[in-house]
Amino acid sequence: MTQHRTPATRPTGVVSTDSVFGAPCWVSLTSRDLPATEAFYSAVLGWQWRSAKLGERFRIALADGAPVAGIAGMAGMGQAAVAWTPYFAVRSADEVAGRVQERGGTVAVGPISFPPGRGALLADRDGATFGIWEGALFTDWETWRRAAPAFVRLHTRDAFDAAIFYGEVLDWASARPGCCEVQYEGEEVVLRSRGDIVARIESGAVESAPDPTVRPHWQVHFSVPDVAACARAAELHGGSVLREGSDEAVLRDPDGAQFTVTSRRER
Repeated sequence: MTQHRTPATRPTGVVSTDSVFGAPCWVSLTSRDLPATEAFYSAVLGWQWRSAKLGERFRIALADGAPVAGIAGMAGMGQAAVAWTPYFAVRSADEVAGRVQERGGTVAVGPISFPPGRGALLADRDGATFGIWEGALFTDWETWRRAAPAFVRLHTRDAFDAAIFYGEVLDWASARPGCCEVQYEGEEVVLRSRGDIVARIESGAVESAPDPTVRPHWQVHFSVPDVAACARAAELHGGSVLREGSDEAVLRDPDGAQFTVTSRRER
């Protein structure tokens, strides 16, 4: 076992990715203008902010005191695309990065050490971006999981094929104790961790052929008390509304990152 995974190096009470491997453990966003991004999400989602241990360019968003997401200020990004990215807990970032490459995916960044762990930014073989994290999670991570302020869904061309890729890469439905369970419900692949639904994969009707026009991507959903109010606030603060319904809206922030707000608590 490598040094950065030694339990003795973790602060008391901190959850390790070993115990929730395969499950989403965080969501993050890169920003060209950190103060502007903070102002937008504060206005739209009511978030507060606190500093992060990774440095002054990183901030933690809070909803009613519970950690929701991380924002990383990346000055000089130019016209590079920004997007919300889900991170999945893994036991070994190096092993998972290797599996991704072996199965036709891409390693974009890392794995890189960010004490108290290691992370990497990857893409599946259809181009959907996701991250992995190995090591300790922040001390109030269990609050994040219980509060469930964020949920992730993969929109892709072939849900069955995507489930096989992620299953092999992240040890879903493996023989390892504590692994995530995968089920096919209706027209979606449903991922459960400790009995809770933590992610979904969808690609349209099961009988239909993969749609070549779909741009595979992970969409992050945030639970809010008033979808319409969030949509109006996004428009007023430099964002836009891409799609709006009575209980869900797809929004775009001023940097171009898409996210969904939903009033539905069920997953």
